[in-house]
Amino acid sequence: MQSVGVIRQLGRYPVKSMRGESLLATTLTLQGVPADRRYAFVQMASRSSFPWLTARELPELLCYSTCVEQAGPQEVEVSVTTPGGEKFPIQSDELRQALEVRSGKKLFLLYDYRGSYDVAPISLISRQTVSQIAKESETEEDPLRFRPNLLIDLERGEAFDELNWVGRILRVGDAARIAITEVDQRCMMITLDPASAKPSSAVLRCVAQQHKQCAGVYATVLTPGEVRIGDTVSLET
Repeated sequence: MQSVGVIRQLGRYPVKSMRGESLLATTLTLQGVPADRRYAFVQMASRSSFPWLTARELPELLCYSTCVEQAGPQEVEVSVTTPGGEKFPIQSDELRQALEVRSGKKLFLLYDYRGSYDVAPISLISRQTVSQIAKESETEEDPLRFRPNLLIDLERGEAFDELNWVGRILRVGDAARIAITEVDQRCMMITLDPASAKPSSAVLRCVAQQHKQCAGVYATVLTPGEVRIGDTVSLET
């Protein structure tokens, strides 16, 4: 084992593209972080391979707060608070109709206990990478811009070192093991401020021009286990 860092932040995003929740501890399961991206609003007219309504189409989705009220192996109850302060259960017709008006698109709510992921159930980025991008783009440093499940503080590594972990296995905490499957090719989502949804094109321009559009990595869970902030992250040798 080669220790490479510690967990500095844990997160989950119960509704795709809406604001997530910070966690002190969680379980990495074969389906990812429990309750992560279990719900998504889907554009009824879309026939693309990416039919979800996201902040690409409606940036203000990032300003809708989510809260997991109850989570089980198959069912998850989530409440959503709008930017105006109204609170709805995720299944509320009022919430769906309000999003239809705001987006101009007919929608339906999808629940998938396996999660509606872009690529893989776990996303990971290092604190050093986030800091370097902020410095190069002259923007405020905020890991939530990248919506990771795991934010890792590297012990001796440098920014973007996690890209070198593709094809390797990480031990996270005492038992959890994840396989790093591919780099995260970033899109316009990272231009949006996670608190205000205001765009800053400098962020994506920096990542695209200086880092081949890559920041962070995707992973799948090989061995489930409990993880918490402060846990050691190690590369298997």
